[in-house]
Amino acid sequence: MPLFTQDKKVESLRRAPLFEGLSKKDLIQLARLTEDLEIPAGTVLTKEGETGHEFFVIVDGEAVVKRKGRRVATLGPGDFFGEIALVEHVPRRATVTTKTALRCFLLTQQSFLRVLDDQAGVERKVLRALARRVLALDGV
Repeated sequence: MPLFTQDKKVESLRRAPLFEGLSKKDLIQLARLTEDLEIPAGTVLTKEGETGHEFFVIVDGEAVVKRKGRRVATLGPGDFFGEIALVEHVPRRATVTTKTALRCFLLTQQSFLRVLDDQAGVERKVLRALARRVLALDGV
Protein backbone atom coordinates (compact mmCIF):
# COMPACT_ATOMS: atom_id res chain seq x y z
CA MET A 1 0.00 0.00 0.00
CA PRO A 2 1.43 3.44 -0.92
CA LEU A 3 2.61 5.68 1.90
CA PHE A 4 1.88 8.92 0.04
CA THR A 5 -0.84 10.21 -2.24
CA GLN A 6 -0.13 11.05 -5.85
CA ASP A 7 -0.97 14.69 -5.08
CA LYS A 8 1.66 14.78 -2.29
CA LYS A 9 4.27 13.39 -4.67
CA VAL A 10 3.37 15.82 -7.46
CA GLU A 11 3.54 18.76 -5.04
CA SER A 12 6.95 17.58 -3.79
CA LEU A 13 8.40 16.94 -7.25
CA ARG A 14 7.25 20.36 -8.45
CA ARG A 15 9.62 22.02 -5.92
CA ALA A 16 12.72 20.40 -7.43
CA PRO A 17 14.42 22.81 -9.88
CA LEU A 18 15.10 19.94 -12.29
CA PHE A 19 11.34 19.52 -12.79
CA GLU A 20 10.28 23.18 -12.70
CA GLY A 21 9.11 23.29 -16.32
CA LEU A 22 7.08 20.09 -16.21
CA SER A 23 3.31 20.10 -16.49
CA LYS A 24 1.07 18.47 -13.89
CA LYS A 25 0.56 15.59 -16.34
CA ASP A 26 4.35 15.12 -16.62
CA LEU A 27 4.74 15.23 -12.83
CA ILE A 28 1.95 12.68 -12.39
CA GLN A 29 3.78 10.37 -14.78
CA LEU A 30 6.98 10.70 -12.72
CA ALA A 31 5.09 10.30 -9.43
CA ARG A 32 3.68 6.98 -10.62
CA LEU A 33 7.22 5.66 -11.08
CA THR A 34 8.41 6.47 -7.56
CA GLU A 35 8.91 4.03 -4.72
CA ASP A 36 7.72 4.80 -1.17
CA LEU A 37 10.10 3.93 1.66
CA GLU A 38 10.22 3.88 5.45
CA ILE A 39 13.85 3.90 6.60
CA PRO A 40 15.18 3.53 10.16
CA ALA A 41 17.43 6.12 11.84
CA GLY A 42 21.14 5.70 11.17
CA THR A 43 20.77 4.40 7.61
CA VAL A 44 23.20 5.69 4.99
CA LEU A 45 21.17 6.73 1.94
CA THR A 46 24.03 8.03 -0.21
CA LYS A 47 27.77 7.77 0.26
CA GLU A 48 30.18 10.47 -0.86
CA GLY A 49 32.30 9.26 -3.77
CA GLU A 50 29.96 6.45 -4.83
CA THR A 51 27.92 6.71 -8.01
CA GLY A 52 24.28 7.42 -7.36
CA HIS A 53 21.25 6.15 -9.24
CA GLU A 54 18.31 7.74 -7.45
CA PHE A 55 16.65 10.98 -6.37
CA PHE A 56 15.10 11.19 -2.88
CA VAL A 57 12.25 13.34 -1.55
CA ILE A 58 11.82 13.48 2.24
CA VAL A 59 8.22 13.52 3.48
CA ASP A 60 8.75 12.91 7.23
CA GLY A 61 11.90 12.77 9.36
CA GLU A 62 15.40 14.19 9.12
CA ALA A 63 18.69 13.32 7.44
CA VAL A 64 22.20 14.70 7.92
CA VAL A 65 24.40 15.72 4.98
CA LYS A 66 28.18 15.43 5.40
CA ARG A 67 31.02 16.32 3.05
CA LYS A 68 34.52 15.14 3.85
CA GLY A 69 33.20 14.04 7.24
CA ARG A 70 31.87 17.49 8.18
CA ARG A 71 28.17 18.18 8.66
CA VAL A 72 26.99 20.70 6.06
CA ALA A 73 23.21 20.46 6.34
CA THR A 74 20.21 18.81 7.92
CA LEU A 75 17.36 17.91 5.59
CA GLY A 76 13.73 17.58 6.58
CA PRO A 77 10.21 17.31 5.17
CA GLY A 78 9.98 18.79 1.68
CA ASP A 79 13.72 18.60 1.05
CA PHE A 80 15.18 16.50 -1.73
CA PHE A 81 18.60 15.35 -2.89
CA GLY A 82 20.25 13.27 -5.60
CA GLU A 83 18.78 14.96 -8.68
CA ILE A 84 22.14 14.94 -10.50
CA ALA A 85 22.12 11.13 -10.30
CA LEU A 86 19.06 11.11 -12.56
CA VAL A 87 20.92 12.63 -15.49
CA GLU A 88 24.61 11.76 -15.07
CA HIS A 89 26.82 8.97 -13.72
CA VAL A 90 29.02 10.94 -11.32
CA PRO A 91 30.18 10.31 -7.77
CA ARG A 92 27.92 11.57 -4.99
CA ARG A 93 29.16 14.84 -3.52
CA ALA A 94 28.01 14.03 0.01
CA THR A 95 27.01 11.30 2.42
CA VAL A 96 23.39 11.48 3.57
CA THR A 97 22.40 9.51 6.67
CA THR A 98 18.99 9.36 8.33
CA LYS A 99 19.00 11.20 11.67
CA THR A 100 15.53 9.94 12.59
CA ALA A 101 13.23 7.36 11.10
CA LEU A 102 12.49 8.66 7.61
CA ARG A 103 9.55 8.38 5.27
CA CYS A 104 10.46 9.30 1.72
CA PHE A 105 9.99 8.38 -1.88
CA LEU A 106 12.57 7.93 -4.57
CA LEU A 107 12.79 8.03 -8.33
CA THR A 108 15.41 5.84 -9.94
CA GLN A 109 17.59 6.92 -12.82
CA GLN A 110 16.31 3.99 -14.88
CA SER A 111 12.67 5.06 -14.47
CA PHE A 112 13.50 8.71 -15.14
CA LEU A 113 15.45 7.91 -18.32
CA ARG A 114 12.57 5.74 -19.53
CA VAL A 115 10.27 8.79 -19.25
CA LEU A 116 12.78 10.91 -21.16
CA ASP A 117 13.02 8.28 -23.91
CA ASP A 118 9.23 8.06 -24.20
CA GLN A 119 8.41 11.76 -23.80
CA ALA A 120 10.55 14.12 -25.89
CA GLY A 121 8.66 17.09 -24.42
CA VAL A 122 9.71 16.14 -20.89
CA GLU A 123 13.32 15.78 -22.02
CA ARG A 124 13.30 19.27 -23.55
CA LYS A 125 11.84 20.79 -20.39
CA VAL A 126 14.43 19.08 -18.20
CA LEU A 127 17.23 20.25 -20.50
CA ARG A 128 15.94 23.83 -20.27
CA ALA A 129 15.84 23.60 -16.47
CA LEU A 130 19.43 22.32 -16.45
CA ALA A 131 20.53 25.13 -18.76
CA ARG A 132 18.92 27.73 -16.45
CA ARG A 133 20.71 26.22 -13.44
CA VAL A 134 24.07 26.36 -15.24
CA LEU A 135 23.48 29.97 -16.25
CA ALA A 136 22.48 30.88 -12.70
CA LEU A 137 25.65 29.28 -11.35
CA ASP A 138 27.69 31.30 -13.83
CA GLY A 139 25.92 34.49 -12.76
CA VAL A 140 24.28 35.09 -16.15
